[in-house]
Amino acid sequence: MPKSTLPGGALVDISDCYIKIPVGAGEMTFTLNNLPDISDSKSAAYNDEPVIGRASPIKTYSHSENRVISMQIHLFVTHPEDVNDNLFMLRALESAVYPRDKFGSAPFIPPPICKIKCGHLLALTELCVILKSYSVKFPTNVAWDEVKFTPYNFDVDTSWEVVYKNIDLPGQQYILFTGR
Repeated sequence: MPKSTLPGGALVDISDCYIKIPVGAGEMTFTLNNLPDISDSKSAAYNDEPVIGRASPIKTYSHSENRVISMQIHLFVTHPEDVNDNLFMLRALESAVYPRDKFGSAPFIPPPICKIKCGHLLALTELCVILKSYSVKFPTNVAWDEVKFTPYNFDVDTSWEVVYKNIDLPGQQYILFTGR
Protein backbone atom coordinates (compact mmCIF):
# COMPACT_ATOMS: atom_id res chain seq x y z
CA MET A 1 0.00 0.00 0.00
CA PRO A 2 1.46 3.42 -0.95
CA LYS A 3 2.39 5.81 1.84
CA SER A 4 1.56 9.50 1.94
CA THR A 5 4.94 10.53 3.40
CA LEU A 6 8.58 9.75 2.76
CA PRO A 7 11.07 8.99 5.52
CA GLY A 8 11.69 12.33 7.22
CA GLY A 9 8.08 13.50 6.84
CA ALA A 10 8.04 14.91 3.29
CA LEU A 11 4.65 14.56 1.60
CA VAL A 12 4.47 12.37 -1.50
CA ASP A 13 3.03 14.01 -4.62
CA ILE A 14 -0.25 12.52 -5.83
CA SER A 15 0.54 12.18 -9.53
CA ASP A 16 -3.11 12.07 -10.59
CA CYS A 17 -4.25 15.13 -8.58
CA TYR A 18 -3.12 18.37 -10.18
CA ILE A 19 -3.94 21.84 -11.49
CA LYS A 20 -2.64 23.11 -14.85
CA ILE A 21 -2.49 26.87 -15.38
CA PRO A 22 -1.57 28.22 -18.85
CA VAL A 23 1.09 30.94 -18.92
CA GLY A 24 2.23 32.44 -22.20
CA ALA A 25 2.77 29.66 -24.72
CA GLY A 26 3.16 26.98 -22.03
CA GLU A 27 1.50 25.81 -18.87
CA MET A 28 2.49 25.22 -15.26
CA THR A 29 1.42 21.98 -13.59
CA PHE A 30 1.01 21.90 -9.82
CA THR A 31 0.84 18.36 -8.51
CA LEU A 32 -0.81 18.23 -5.10
CA ASN A 33 0.76 16.27 -2.26
CA ASN A 34 -2.47 15.89 -0.26
CA LEU A 35 -6.12 15.57 -1.15
CA PRO A 36 -7.92 18.90 -1.29
CA ASP A 37 -11.40 19.32 0.17
CA ILE A 38 -13.64 19.19 -2.90
CA SER A 39 -17.30 19.95 -3.47
CA ASP A 40 -18.95 19.60 -6.86
CA SER A 41 -22.35 21.14 -7.63
CA LYS A 42 -24.67 21.70 -10.56
CA SER A 43 -28.35 22.48 -10.83
CA ALA A 44 -31.08 22.41 -13.47
CA ALA A 45 -33.48 25.30 -14.05
CA TYR A 46 -37.17 24.64 -14.66
CA ASN A 47 -39.97 27.03 -15.58
CA ASP A 48 -43.49 26.82 -14.17
CA GLU A 49 -46.16 26.57 -16.87
CA PRO A 50 -49.58 27.30 -15.37
CA VAL A 51 -52.51 25.32 -16.72
CA ILE A 52 -56.12 26.41 -16.19
CA GLY A 53 -57.85 24.09 -13.73
CA ARG A 54 -54.66 22.39 -12.58
CA ALA A 55 -53.66 22.67 -8.90
CA SER A 56 -49.93 22.75 -9.68
CA PRO A 57 -48.09 24.14 -12.70
CA ILE A 58 -46.29 21.88 -15.15
CA LYS A 59 -42.51 21.98 -14.87
CA THR A 60 -40.63 22.48 -18.13
CA TYR A 61 -36.87 22.13 -18.33
CA SER A 62 -35.20 25.42 -19.24
CA HIS A 63 -31.46 24.87 -18.94
CA SER A 64 -28.69 23.65 -16.68
CA GLU A 65 -26.69 25.99 -14.49
CA ASN A 66 -22.88 26.02 -14.35
CA ARG A 67 -21.03 23.10 -12.79
CA VAL A 68 -19.13 24.61 -9.87
CA ILE A 69 -16.22 22.85 -8.22
CA SER A 70 -15.01 24.28 -4.94
CA MET A 71 -11.58 23.14 -3.87
CA GLN A 72 -9.75 23.96 -0.67
CA ILE A 73 -6.07 23.40 -1.36
CA HIS A 74 -3.91 22.67 1.68
CA LEU A 75 -0.31 23.90 1.47
CA PHE A 76 2.27 22.58 3.94
CA VAL A 77 5.98 23.17 4.47
CA THR A 78 7.99 20.00 5.17
CA HIS A 79 11.25 21.20 3.55
CA PRO A 80 12.70 24.73 3.32
CA GLU A 81 12.09 24.87 -0.47
CA ASP A 82 8.36 24.32 0.15
CA VAL A 83 8.08 27.96 1.27
CA ASN A 84 8.96 29.19 -2.24
CA ASP A 85 6.93 26.42 -3.92
CA ASN A 86 3.82 27.27 -1.90
CA LEU A 87 4.16 30.99 -2.61
CA PHE A 88 4.66 30.28 -6.31
CA MET A 89 1.55 28.08 -6.43
CA LEU A 90 -0.44 30.76 -4.60
CA ARG A 91 0.72 33.44 -7.09
CA ALA A 92 -0.13 31.16 -10.03
CA LEU A 93 -3.64 30.58 -8.67
CA GLU A 94 -4.09 34.31 -8.07
CA SER A 95 -2.96 35.05 -11.62
CA ALA A 96 -5.65 32.77 -13.08
CA VAL A 97 -8.42 35.29 -12.31
CA TYR A 98 -6.69 38.19 -14.08
CA PRO A 99 -6.77 38.93 -17.81
CA ARG A 100 -3.63 37.95 -19.63
CA ASP A 101 -1.23 40.51 -21.01
CA LYS A 102 -2.14 42.47 -24.12
CA PHE A 103 -1.31 40.71 -27.35
CA GLY A 104 -1.19 42.52 -30.66
CA SER A 105 -4.12 44.91 -31.11
CA ALA A 106 -6.37 43.21 -28.54
CA PRO A 107 -6.88 45.39 -25.45
CA PHE A 108 -6.74 42.29 -23.25
CA ILE A 109 -7.07 38.53 -23.37
CA PRO A 110 -9.45 36.85 -20.90
CA PRO A 111 -8.01 34.86 -17.98
CA PRO A 112 -6.74 31.41 -18.91
CA ILE A 113 -8.75 28.20 -19.14
CA CYS A 114 -7.12 25.85 -16.64
CA LYS A 115 -7.35 22.09 -16.15
CA ILE A 116 -7.93 20.15 -12.95
CA LYS A 117 -7.92 16.48 -12.09
CA CYS A 118 -8.02 14.54 -8.85
CA GLY A 119 -8.09 10.85 -9.59
CA HIS A 120 -11.59 9.84 -10.63
CA LEU A 121 -13.36 12.08 -8.10
CA LEU A 122 -14.44 14.69 -10.67
CA ALA A 123 -14.09 12.85 -13.97
CA LEU A 124 -12.05 10.12 -15.63
CA THR A 125 -10.05 12.74 -17.51
CA GLU A 126 -9.02 16.31 -16.66
CA LEU A 127 -11.66 19.02 -16.70
CA CYS A 128 -11.31 22.38 -18.44
CA VAL A 129 -12.20 25.05 -15.90
CA ILE A 130 -12.06 28.76 -15.24
CA LEU A 131 -11.10 30.06 -11.83
CA LYS A 132 -14.00 32.24 -10.67
CA SER A 133 -12.57 33.13 -7.28
CA TYR A 134 -9.89 32.37 -4.74
CA SER A 135 -9.55 33.25 -1.10
CA VAL A 136 -6.58 32.76 1.19
CA LYS A 137 -6.22 33.48 4.88
CA PHE A 138 -2.83 33.24 6.49
CA PRO A 139 -3.16 31.74 9.97
CA THR A 140 -1.10 33.17 12.81
CA ASN A 141 -1.37 30.13 15.08
CA VAL A 142 1.19 28.06 13.12
CA ALA A 143 4.95 28.35 12.64
CA TRP A 144 6.04 30.61 9.79
CA ASP A 145 9.11 31.40 7.71
CA GLU A 146 11.07 34.30 9.20
CA VAL A 147 12.25 35.67 5.84
CA LYS A 148 9.10 35.48 3.71
CA PHE A 149 6.56 35.61 6.56
CA THR A 150 4.86 32.57 5.07
CA PRO A 151 2.95 30.22 7.41
CA TYR A 152 4.10 26.60 7.28
CA ASN A 153 0.48 25.60 6.74
CA PHE A 154 -2.27 27.57 4.98
CA ASP A 155 -5.26 26.88 2.77
CA VAL A 156 -6.40 28.42 -0.49
CA ASP A 157 -10.14 28.25 -1.18
CA THR A 158 -10.90 28.18 -4.90
CA SER A 159 -14.11 28.13 -6.93
CA TRP A 160 -13.94 26.78 -10.48
CA GLU A 161 -16.56 26.55 -13.23
CA VAL A 162 -16.33 23.78 -15.81
CA VAL A 163 -16.28 24.99 -19.43
CA TYR A 164 -16.96 23.04 -22.62
CA LYS A 165 -16.47 23.52 -26.33
CA ASN A 166 -19.81 24.07 -28.05
CA ILE A 167 -19.39 20.74 -29.88
CA ASP A 168 -18.47 18.92 -26.65
CA LEU A 169 -21.42 19.71 -24.37
CA PRO A 170 -22.15 16.85 -21.97
CA GLY A 171 -25.39 14.96 -21.64
CA GLN A 172 -26.64 12.57 -18.99
CA GLN A 173 -25.00 9.44 -20.47
CA TYR A 174 -21.66 11.16 -20.92
CA ILE A 175 -21.62 12.38 -17.31
CA LEU A 176 -22.77 8.99 -16.03
CA PHE A 177 -19.90 7.11 -17.62
CA THR A 178 -17.06 9.66 -17.70
CA GLY A 179 -17.97 12.38 -15.18
CA ARG A 180 -16.97 15.01 -17.72
